[in-house]
This record gives sequence, C-alpha cells and structure tokens, in this order.
Amino acid sequence: MRPTRLSALDAAFLSLESEQAPMHVGWAAIFAPPVGATRPGFEEVRAHIESRLGRAPRYRQKLAAVPFGLGDPVWVDDEAFDIADHVTRAPHGDFARLVDEVLSAPLAHDRPLWELSIAEQLDDGMIGVVGKAHHCLVDGLAAVELMALLLDAEAEPVAPEADADGVSAPGGWRARPGPSALRLVGDALGQQIDEARRIARMPLSWARDPGRMLDGAWRATRAVVQAATPVAPRSVLNGVSAPLRHLATHSRPMEDLKVIKRRFGTTVNDVLLAASAGALGTLGEQADVKAMVPVSVEALDERWGNRIAFVFLTLPCGEADPVWRLRDVHVAMRDRKAGRVPEGADAVLGALALAPRAVRRVASRVIASPQLSNLTISNIPGPQLPLYLMGCEVKHAFPVVPLTDRHRLSIGMTSIHERACFGVYAQAELADEADRIAGGLEREIDALLERAAA
Repeated sequence: MRPTRLSALDAAFLSLESEQAPMHVGWAAIFAPPVGATRPGFEEVRAHIESRLGRAPRYRQKLAAVPFGLGDPVWVDDEAFDIADHVTRAPHGDFARLVDEVLSAPLAHDRPLWELSIAEQLDDGMIGVVGKAHHCLVDGLAAVELMALLLDAEAEPVAPEADADGVSAPGGWRARPGPSALRLVGDALGQQIDEARRIARMPLSWARDPGRMLDGAWRATRAVVQAATPVAPRSVLNGVSAPLRHLATHSRPMEDLKVIKRRFGTTVNDVLLAASAGALGTLGEQADVKAMVPVSVEALDERWGNRIAFVFLTLPCGEADPVWRLRDVHVAMRDRKAGRVPEGADAVLGALALAPRAVRRVASRVIASPQLSNLTISNIPGPQLPLYLMGCEVKHAFPVVPLTDRHRLSIGMTSIHERACFGVYAQAELADEADRIAGGLEREIDALLERAAA
C-alpha cells in the first residue's frame, strides 16, 4: 500500500513555512474543573489523550521527504513516537503568557506535527490547554476536530477505542515500517506518470462536456481577477516577519451575533467581517484593507488534510456607520457566492495541483503575498454542544489563524457551544494593536446589537 502523499495545497502550506513564519494553526482553551469531583492530574490527562489517538492515525505519523525532491513528502508512521514529546506540562499561573510562549515556538519536523501544552491550574482555578498543529496536517476546521477528538459530549469519558488496525491504544500500537528510499522514488515517479496521463485525457473530457469546462474556466478566471484587483494597500499589517507571537482574545454569547444576523438579514460570517472592518479602523489607517477569507469546499469523503478555497474581500474600514459596513460586506460576499467565486478559486487550486512543484511553490507564495491581501479573517464553526475533557467542561476556545510571510496579524472566530470566541493573532511587536482590535470587535458587535434593538 502506497503511503499517503501531501496534497498540492498541503505541500504549499509546508513550503510557505520559514523560521520567521511558522505555519501552525491552533487554539487556546480554558476548562472548568468538575464540580464535586477531583480534578484530573496531568499524567491522567496525557494518558487519556494517548488512548484517543486510535481515532486519528495521522497524529502518530511524520513526514518523509522524497530523495532528490522528485515529489512531495509522504506520511509515514513515526517508529520513535512518544506521547511525552507532544503532550507537555505547562507551569501554573499566567495563561496569556503561556499561550504566547507556546505559539511562538515552531513545531519540530522530525516527528508528528502537533503539540498540546496543559496547565493543570491557572490563577483563577481553571485548566488551560494550548494546542497547535501544522497547517499541512489540518486546516482551521480540522483543528477544532482535533479538540473534539480529545473531548466527550458527556462529563464521563468514553472508553478508549481500538486503532484502525484493531490494536488498542496506548501500549499496543506498533508503527508500520516506512518505505525505502527506492520505494519513495518509484512512487513519486509513478505519480508523475499518472498526472501526465490525467492531463493528456483532459481534451477528451472537454469535448464530452464543453459547457461545463467553459463554465469552470470562466469561474476560475473571475476568481483570479477578483483576487488580483485591487492590489492590497500598504498597511501596518504587513512588513518584515518575526517569530514571536501574541494572541489577543475576546468572548461573548453566540446569540449576540445571531441576533444581528437575523435583524439585518445577513450571515454570521458577514457580522464577523463587518466587526473586523470596524475594529481594524482603530489602527488609524485611512485606506480600506483587503482580507483573504478561507471558504471550506471539503468533500464528504475527505477526512484529513485541507480542501479550502479563498475569497478576497476589501473591507470597508473607512465607513463610519456599523450597519452600512455590515451591508457593504454582505452585498460583496453575496455577489461572490452568486458568481460562484469560491468554486472558481477551488478550480484554480485544482489546476495548480497539476503543475510542476516549482511552479506550485511560486504560485503559493503569490497567493499568500501582501500584494493580494493584508490579513486573513477566518470563521471556524465549532461544536454546538457542551464538551468535556475528563469531566472538565470547555468554557472558551480561542482560534489561531497562521501568519504567512510579511503578514503580521490575523483574526479568527470559533463557536463553542453557546460562545463566540475570537482570536487576534499577531507578531509580538503588534501586541498592543492586537489587544486594541480585540476590544474593537467587542465595541463593534455592541454597536450592531444596539442598532438591531432600535
């Protein structure tokens, strides 16, 4: 059986990483200890997490490079896998400081690309967990899945399950031997031959269904044009990258956003984008900024990895009225959906998947460049029910949207049960601006709520 190879998009995320721009997604979660019961200790929590890895074999796999760069890396079992490398005890105390320290450290590429850091007792008595996983392993939605993987819908934990190969974890799992260098080269060459055959068959598919192909080409062209125009303005949000990070947070009832959505006939994502536009206006820049908005186009049969497209949107930061900002965002997103721009962007990414690796790397850097967008804003739907880690209920889970090279700030929102949790992730030198934007999100949503009530 061939090992699973990185998809073209996942390989692009891997190629975008540098020492100054680590490409991990993540979250910072706060749990309430169980009422009337003993809080679990660190060793208990780590053993519990290890017992769940049978649900996610990819989290015991690492990347193996193909000799001579003949193909993208493949996933292979890590024969030296040790849960202690991935689940670590954090010091008690200041959770915000812990979050920044964990997120500022890149993941080691010689082992599975994920880590969890657990603080057994914070200053307020809560339990803190900071998680991160490389973007080539999971997208933002799957990062929430990783959290759900470890949690239960009931306060009483569910018994461990068997691995995919029928072996109960932990203890019984055994790594499958990795492929030889000769095998890696042969598989890579075989994939190149398969791709060449697929490209050769394309004219026949066009002849069979020319209308569909023309429609796809039109949507792809429109997606490219809308991505490239207008060029993103100069902004404090872009500049030389640096590795240290800061996460500013805000949390409020999810119902607040739903009230605004219902009152003005928009979507929750529109509310996030409009509130972000207003909050970004606190930076004092006159120009509207351009955002890259990830849109999931995940197929039903895809379990791991990324299948996302991108919509590029100019945010009306200069509009003084919050309701008009919301209207402008709603109309712009509605027009893009009506024009099937996300599907067009997906078609562009699909076409790039057939291109040589060197071309794909250049294209990925163009798509992630500050010429096309100033920042990324991502709405990551989460579980809409209470979740527990060994009886400890999740109260907040703040998302981390990664920063590509020369991008210095991103905004993410995750819904957890009845809470909307916002994460403004920034390079450390923009910590004050990130805190200001997090406060601005609160004020903008309050203003929209006030207008909705009026």
